[in-house]
Amino acid sequence: MQEFNWKEKYADKVGTAAIAMKLIKPGNHIFIGTGCGQPQHLVETLVKYSSHIYDAHIIHLLTMGAAPYVNEKFRDKFKTNSFFIADNVRDAMEKGIGDYTPIFLSEIPREFETGRIPVDVAMISVSPPDPSGLCSLGISVDIVKSASANARYVIAQVNNNMPRTFGNSFIHVNNIDVLVPFDEDIIESVIPEPDDVLRRIGRNISRLVEDGSTIECGIGRIPQALAEFLKDKRDLGVHTEMFGDWIIDLIECGAINCSKKSLNNGKIVASFCMGSRRLYEYIDNNPFFEFYPTEYVNDPFIIGQHNKMIGINVGLEIDLTGQVCADSLGYRFYSGIGGQVDFIRGAARSRGGKAIIAMPSTAKSGEVSRIVPHLTEGAGVVTTRGDVHYVVTEYGVAYLHGKSIRERVLALVNIAYPKFRATLIQAAKAQNYIYADQIEFAAERMSYPEALEHYDTLKDGTEIFFRPVKPTDETMLSEMLYSLSDSSVRTRYMAQTVAFPHQDVQQLTNIDYRQNISIVGSVPDVSGEKIVAIAQYYLDPRTQAAEVAFLVQDEWQEKGMGTFMLEYLTQIAAQRGVKRFYAKVLPNNKAMLAVFHNSGYEVKTEFDGEVYNIMYDIGKTKNSNSIRQA
Repeated sequence: MQEFNWKEKYADKVGTAAIAMKLIKPGNHIFIGTGCGQPQHLVETLVKYSSHIYDAHIIHLLTMGAAPYVNEKFRDKFKTNSFFIADNVRDAMEKGIGDYTPIFLSEIPREFETGRIPVDVAMISVSPPDPSGLCSLGISVDIVKSASANARYVIAQVNNNMPRTFGNSFIHVNNIDVLVPFDEDIIESVIPEPDDVLRRIGRNISRLVEDGSTIECGIGRIPQALAEFLKDKRDLGVHTEMFGDWIIDLIECGAINCSKKSLNNGKIVASFCMGSRRLYEYIDNNPFFEFYPTEYVNDPFIIGQHNKMIGINVGLEIDLTGQVCADSLGYRFYSGIGGQVDFIRGAARSRGGKAIIAMPSTAKSGEVSRIVPHLTEGAGVVTTRGDVHYVVTEYGVAYLHGKSIRERVLALVNIAYPKFRATLIQAAKAQNYIYADQIEFAAERMSYPEALEHYDTLKDGTEIFFRPVKPTDETMLSEMLYSLSDSSVRTRYMAQTVAFPHQDVQQLTNIDYRQNISIVGSVPDVSGEKIVAIAQYYLDPRTQAAEVAFLVQDEWQEKGMGTFMLEYLTQIAAQRGVKRFYAKVLPNNKAMLAVFHNSGYEVKTEFDGEVYNIMYDIGKTKNSNSIRQA
């Protein structure tokens, strides 16, 4: 088959970059292609042949590679306006050489279309035209498509190394004014391996991702860390603003197949990608990937039509009320709004969706908390306190949506870096965000024993998540306690009626995790989870004996919950050197008596006329001299 000679067919449009620059006039607005799709040769030529150009306005979203136009010596020739600040222009922005426009990514194309942000010349990078005259925008469709459609002139660097991608990713040569043949390597963006902190964040996020979810996750070390923990998921889909190399392994292990997607079923949808040569070769002519413009991909109404849509975005700082700053460090503009709010609001509309903000708990090598009493002076709010849903750090997950300020404070403090928690609580008290008698997170409470988290299946097949109690469980635990029947209250507290005020319930949720242990059983709920059981032991350090108590919500009784929790508490106690358990049980509490007597341990029972006093040595079972292993 004879190779198609596009240069011959479209000879009237083919020219050099130097000749193409003559289309640019003083004062023009010049758009430069996005990300790793930046037309490097055109940019270099723009600067080299700029003697006739003055006061030109360069517009771009996020460009990788060189940005010579922000050099101080070209200040009278080029003024830069960025919708998202990348490394190559950040220093210039700090010096006041360039401008930053905060705007939702989904709304930029409309600004081009209406002319509120004019585009005189669009400099883009494309793959060679096919026999029908279509060039692919390759790895960067995003706002490039709209900028090209609304520009007076389009200059396209035709690069054989640009992957040919599918979707709404094509521009016809009839809509290009100058075709500049110039092959060069596509810019690569290689992400360093994530550290342990980021891996813990990735693991925490993964627990929110159900099989069959559609995910939005960009590039960077957090997406890369997350991908490691998604390999055991099934039927994941992708609808994302951008992606990196992390996507390949998830496809090849079978986690991503897009079979459950509500829109564009069977296809990965994105607007641009940034990665290594391996990624670019992988997507080249690969029909599994479809690239669409930002006005489609980032439309919150499109995003929200995906069931189980998981929007994962990063923040730089969050205050105790839930306001997220994601584009600045104080007065210093650092990045941009991008698609964060588009996907936060879209995922929030999704049936079964989850909107997630992820960030390490600290910055500057652990010296600065990213969870703060108030945002740094000058910091801007990108995601409002009304929009925020899930916040994830390496210390866990906080669910804020629909929560009071007091509940938000406790949830965020619980996932803050331990050494900052007491200070955050004190600051919250000073602002009357929380009760004045709120127990402060002392040093011995700071190390949440994540190793004690455990999933198990009850007799009826229900999966229960057992974990240590947290200070943030106060509201959930209070709701469980007040839902108990009169008989359950009597058997547990040996009283007719019992109140569960804040000052008492917080004593149950603020424990030291060393001397005393409380394990709660929870099930999924519309707000994240619902506590349905609690088991506790309180140690007397003098005797190494601990009083043990259980409480199971009425509708969850007789399912084997008590049996499991007794066994689990016993294992924990044995590992910590506790010698024996004892408990007081009313005669009519037949179910709990049966739990103890059927436990397999050498249980001693004494009746004092009112209650049974139960006791057993932890190290002894009926048939062996050592504790059973689960």
